[in-house]
Amino acid sequence: MVDVGDVPPASRPEGADREDRVAALTPRLPSNRMRGWLMTLTLAFIGGLVRFWNLGFPTDKGTPIFDEKHYVPQAAQVVRNGGVEDNPGYELVVHPPLGKQLIGLGEWMFGYDGVGWRFASAVAGTISILLIIRIARRLTGSDLLGAIAGILLICDGVSHVQSRMGMLDIFLAVFVVAAFGCLVADRDQMRARLAVAVREGWVDKSPYGPWLGFRWWRFGAGVALGLACGVKWSGLWYVAAFGVLSVVWSALARRSAGVRNPWLGSIAKDLLPSLGALLVIPVLVYLGTWWAWFASETGVDRHVAGVKIGKDSFVPEALRALWYYSGNVLDFHSKLVTSETNRHPWESKPWTWPMGLRPMLYYYEGAVQGCGQASCVGAIMLIGTPAMWWLAFPAIAWGLWRSIARLDWRYAGVLVAYMAGLLPWFLNLDRQMYFFYVTPMAPFLVLLITLALGHVLGPVVAGKERRGTGLLAVALYVGLVVANFVWLWPILNGDPITPEMWEMQRWLPSWS
Repeated sequence: MVDVGDVPPASRPEGADREDRVAALTPRLPSNRMRGWLMTLTLAFIGGLVRFWNLGFPTDKGTPIFDEKHYVPQAAQVVRNGGVEDNPGYELVVHPPLGKQLIGLGEWMFGYDGVGWRFASAVAGTISILLIIRIARRLTGSDLLGAIAGILLICDGVSHVQSRMGMLDIFLAVFVVAAFGCLVADRDQMRARLAVAVREGWVDKSPYGPWLGFRWWRFGAGVALGLACGVKWSGLWYVAAFGVLSVVWSALARRSAGVRNPWLGSIAKDLLPSLGALLVIPVLVYLGTWWAWFASETGVDRHVAGVKIGKDSFVPEALRALWYYSGNVLDFHSKLVTSETNRHPWESKPWTWPMGLRPMLYYYEGAVQGCGQASCVGAIMLIGTPAMWWLAFPAIAWGLWRSIARLDWRYAGVLVAYMAGLLPWFLNLDRQMYFFYVTPMAPFLVLLITLALGHVLGPVVAGKERRGTGLLAVALYVGLVVANFVWLWPILNGDPITPEMWEMQRWLPSWS
């Protein structure tokens, strides 16, 4: 490396280009793995305490609250019937079974109460914290920034509330985050294999570059995406987005390795394996999540073949029945539109989601005790912590600039994941939509902010004063997020507060 101000040599030493390519391909991770795991597990434990704190409270006189009223009883049916729902009378089973099976697992272990129907959600929320720390650490090469990402996710109001609800979205989020983490690890593994090919001098034996062997991390991403689709169909958007991302990262890695035709090489040698890992595997895993339905006698529409649809087909009757059932579910969703006579009071549209301008009221009780006054308020609102969510548009703009002007793959990858959770909802604005759909977006907002904080912190080689100033600014911001989360704590958990405090908690008119 030539120092700033030095005149570069007239000719590069032999092998210097190869060394540069190897250096560019070699992942840069913190060297102290023990410290990294201690930090990860400590923060995940703290996050778990926060998520599990008083988990069974509140309830609606012992019954579920908000949309828990749909999924918690269906999960109880899953427990009773060996893994499948059985309410064909009105076919309100409008999502795949995996999320309800997970909720049912908690009910089976702890009973049909608040702890039972929220246990699996709290576990998923805690695992999300662990995953986001490891992903941020890998993206930035910094234990400190990994820890900051964990703290930010712990203090995110959306992730916190959804981790304490017997609903489906937190399961979708954890599987999407796991898939993204696998893709990032796959990128590092792929580049490390190319670095070996460059070092040993056989990377250019073909103009398209070498085959890279079986990639277990990419396979893991496919499994996680299939599980995400087994929770909600919106996982399909991540299948498409992550599939494109994998092929693009492959082409860029081949270009860094000096392959003569990197884009053609990516198509020729990575497209089919990517389709196998990120399309075929998710489909197979998704079908696998229907195992109980396939084996059942009472599952909704399980035996419609020969009754509502014909028998003569080479496609197995079970798959045709699932196709018919899925068509009914799609019809339900297509008719779930906003109208003058069918308007939910807490409905919102996707342009309000990045900043959380229209949160949701999950629970309200205006006559509870425990705040020191005769009458207290208990409420749960799904609110994104403003100290983070109100920075969404600046964070997105900064990420776009870094992606385009600086070709920073980290921002590009995180933005793809964030937008896969946001942009598809603009395709049908007549549909009823709610703020809890942002649950899978929240971890990627955390990653965008963490990457930006890395620039505020400054590079390791920066001077002591520059790093000290950056560290102070980052510490003040993280402290602000924590304080904001603490302030919102009562209305994120339903704790009794005075009516005056309830008014003070709602900062914007749109929060009422």
